[in-house]
Amino acid sequence: MNRIDIPAREARAVRLPARASFRVIDVEGRQAGDLWAFAGSGEYHDAPHTRVETGRLFPAIGEQFWSNLRRPILTLLEDTSPGLHDMLMAACDPERFARLGHVGWHASCQENLLGCLATDGVEAPLVPQPINLFMNIPVRADGTLEQGAAQSSAGDHVALRCELDCLIVVSACPQDIVQTNALEPTPLAIEY
Repeated sequence: MNRIDIPAREARAVRLPARASFRVIDVEGRQAGDLWAFAGSGEYHDAPHTRVETGRLFPAIGEQFWSNLRRPILTLLEDTSPGLHDMLMAACDPERFARLGHVGWHASCQENLLGCLATDGVEAPLVPQPINLFMNIPVRADGTLEQGAAQSSAGDHVALRCELDCLIVVSACPQDIVQTNALEPTPLAIEY
């Protein structure tokens, strides 16, 4: 098995063939990870299409994530975490940190993604909605969203299978102003 360590606040990418499985691991616990899957020619995991196809906010074990071309792109195989994940919140970006009062540069999932894609020679016309693994975003009865701290523990993982040849990108979310990562970003890992 191969392992790619993802330092806190950074991202890594790996190309995997269709039918390959991989795991995203929360190494120390309480760390959210933004996951993207690209299948080439402008095809990528798409949260709205996934919600339409599954009829839920996040797929259950055995269900698939769908692409913007309405094709299965990933299948959720296993989840050893408490099962709190999100596909509502956009990737953090420089403007988000500025709006939260941060002055100067701050690492962000958007910049992490674009950096990984550029290294792989891929241009992204947009930043797709990520699959926010381990991210705790409760939806209250009145429809408002809470930004809670991740509830995953050290070693918790999510296993997925590629249904298409994919470029997988995972960002160890740098958010340290709101509770997303319990205010202290830590590493993630990919095993495949």
